[in-house]
Amino acid sequence: MADKRDYYEVLGVSKGASDDEIKKAYRKKAKEYHPDLHPGDAEAEAKFKEANEAYEVLSDSQKKARYDQFGHAGVDPNYGAGGGNPFGGGFGGFGGDGMEFDLGDIFGSFFGGGFGGGRQSNPNGPRRGEDVQARVTISFEEAAKGCKRSIDINRVDTCNECHGSGAKAGSSPKTCPDCGGRGFVNVQQRTAFGVISTQKSCPKCSGKGRVIDDPCVKCRGTGRVSTKTSVEVNIPAGIDDRQIFNVSGAGNAGVNGGPKGDLKVAVFVRPHSHFERDGYNVWLEQRISYTQAALGDNIRIPTLDGDVKFDIPAGTQSGTVFSLKGKGIQILNGRGRGDQLVRIIVDVPKSLSHRQKEILMEFEKELGVQRGAPVGSGKEGFFDKFKNKK
Repeated sequence: MADKRDYYEVLGVSKGASDDEIKKAYRKKAKEYHPDLHPGDAEAEAKFKEANEAYEVLSDSQKKARYDQFGHAGVDPNYGAGGGNPFGGGFGGFGGDGMEFDLGDIFGSFFGGGFGGGRQSNPNGPRRGEDVQARVTISFEEAAKGCKRSIDINRVDTCNECHGSGAKAGSSPKTCPDCGGRGFVNVQQRTAFGVISTQKSCPKCSGKGRVIDDPCVKCRGTGRVSTKTSVEVNIPAGIDDRQIFNVSGAGNAGVNGGPKGDLKVAVFVRPHSHFERDGYNVWLEQRISYTQAALGDNIRIPTLDGDVKFDIPAGTQSGTVFSLKGKGIQILNGRGRGDQLVRIIVDVPKSLSHRQKEILMEFEKELGVQRGAPVGSGKEGFFDKFKNKK
C-alpha cells in the first residue's frame, strides 16, 4: 500500500473537491493518458489505469468516505472483512456476519406464542439464494453497441458430493427428534405473573428442523460450497457508466431446493479519446483548417461505425454544429440510436510567414473587409463576404 499515490494527488484535485470537479479532473487525465493516444507507452498506460482507480473510489460517496478516513486500506479488499464484495457494502440487507435480532423471541419472551401470533416459517422449506455482486470495465464502443464478457465471481453453489442434502453419501438428514422438524421448541418459564410460554430456536438442530448424523465431508453438512467460477454475460447495448444490469439465476444456490439468486453487474465505461456521451447522442469536436472553413471541403469524420465522408460547406464558422442522424448510441433495451453531433473547430494559424501575411492582407483587401470594424457592427463577416464573392 505504501507505493500507491494519494488519489487526490493522482487526479490533481484538493481533498474538498466537489463531485463535478473530480469528474472533470478525471476526464482530463483520462484523455491525456488514453492508450489510443500513446500506443505502446507503458508509462501512459499505467497513469491511465491509476486515474481510473482513483476516480472509481473518489466518485463513490461510500468509498470516498472510507478512503478519507482510513486511506488506501479503507478501500482495499485485502484489508478488513470485506468478503470480496466489490462495492464495499453490497446492495442492501445484512451480511451473514451482520447483527440480526429476532423480534419474535424478544416479544415472545414477554407475551408468549411469538410476536403478533404469526406462524413460524418452515425451516425445511425452499429458500432463494442470495444475490451476488460483480463489476466489469468496458470500452466506450462496447457500451454503445453491447458485448459479451466473462466475469470471475465468488459464489455459493450446491455441493456436488451430497447434492445439497448436507449428508454423507449413503445417509440422509433426519427429522429433529426434539422439535419434530419445526425448528423451534416451546419453553415455559415461571415468573411473578405466572407461567409464561415462549418459543425458542431448537438447540439440537439450531433451528433447521433436521439433524445430520453423518455430514458430508466436502460441505460439512451445509449442502453448499463456496466456488470461484467464470460467468459469461451479455452486456446490453446502450448501457451507461455505473449502471447495473441483472443476470437472473447466476447468484448463490438456493437452500432446500430454492431458486438461485441473481448476479448484479455494475458497469464502468472507460472514456473515449475523441467521443463524449450525452444521453444517447455522441459529441465529437472536428478540427479543420482555416482554408477548409473558407473554401469548404469533403472530409472524413470518425463515427462509432467507422469513418464517413462529410461535406463541409464553404464559409463554415468555428463552433458550428452538424448532426449525423442515427450515428449515436443504441437505445438501451429499445430500438433506434441517438445522433452524432459534430462541433467544428477552425484552426486559425498562430504563426505566419511574411509572404503568407501579405497574401491574407491582399485577400482581405479584395473582399473589401474594413480592418478595425468591431464584431457585431452589422457588417458582413469574413466568410460571408467570401461566399458573396463567389
